Amino acid sequence: MISTKGRYSLRILLDLAEHRNGNFIPMKDVAKRQGISLKYIERLLPALKEGGLIESLHGKGGGYKLTREPEQYTLWEILMLSEGDLAPVECLREHSEQCTRSGYCKTLPIWQEYYKMTKDYFSGITLADISGNKVEYDYII
Repeated sequence: MISTKGRYSLRILLDLAEHRNGNFIPMKDVAKRQGISLKYIERLLPALKEGGLIESLHGKGGGYKLTREPEQYTLWEILMLSEGDLAPVECLREHSEQCTRSGYCKTLPIWQEYYKMTKDYFSGITLADISGNKVEYDYII
């Protein structure tokens, strides 16, 4: 399940993409538009900044802005940064020890395919796609 960290990180970056004009955008403006507490947003910003997705400027005229064009941000990148590993089972997590059952586990291929489908899906959607309402959904979420 994707937590509020992942969902709100997407909303924050989407807001920055939709309101970008070359200037830094105050987070209080993003918080107001998105209906997210500024305190909660401030807890998410360090990971987004350390991951190179945003840059900041303090003081008058300060705020945050994207470091790249919206077309260069995939939802997978954002979710992985904000959520951590999205593997559906422990044995597929990065840096996990190999499961002793992996050689004969009948469910492992199912989890591997599920993980691949999730990664492929979110890797195929960018911030630009969402802000332009170009994403077509086959089902209602």
